[in-house]
Amino acid sequence: MSNLVDRFGRTGFAALSSLIWAIPMAAWAGSSDLSPIDKTAYPWIALTIGLVMLAVWIALLTQLRRFPVTEKQRRFDLAQMSSQEKRWTLATAAFATGLIAWLNGAATVDWGPLLAAIGAGKIGPTILAVALAAFLVAMVVGALLSWRKASAAYEARVLLYMRRDEA
Repeated sequence: MSNLVDRFGRTGFAALSSLIWAIPMAAWAGSSDLSPIDKTAYPWIALTIGLVMLAVWIALLTQLRRFPVTEKQRRFDLAQMSSQEKRWTLATAAFATGLIAWLNGAATVDWGPLLAAIGAGKIGPTILAVALAAFLVAMVVGALLSWRKASAAYEARVLLYMRRDEA
């Protein structure tokens, strides 16, 4: 754990380790949508696992201060980030969250009625389908562009840090 904290920094480790509770919670959200229909999903198991892992994650976070961290530039260290880097990283997270939400919705929705209505030539469902496709494209393009901007801001920060060390 000490190596991971030193490699990613405290903020990066906290973000990366949050997957131990976020994935079971996402499974719970998806299975709770499907459970009333097919009676095969067990959402309470995933919720229980997610809550237990959330408690484990909080316990991990309380122990982060005792691990030493060497002084170097890290990608996701909030204390080191420039305001531009924070802004573009937040934008990337927002677009990625929108993409994940779209995919979660797409995975748990029965598309049959929408496709049948589009096939029948109804304008409302067709507009909805176009809006959903536009949202998907906007989330993918937004995530990619904001990630590029965040990466450029990170590289500028690292160059500035290297120049300051040389002087």
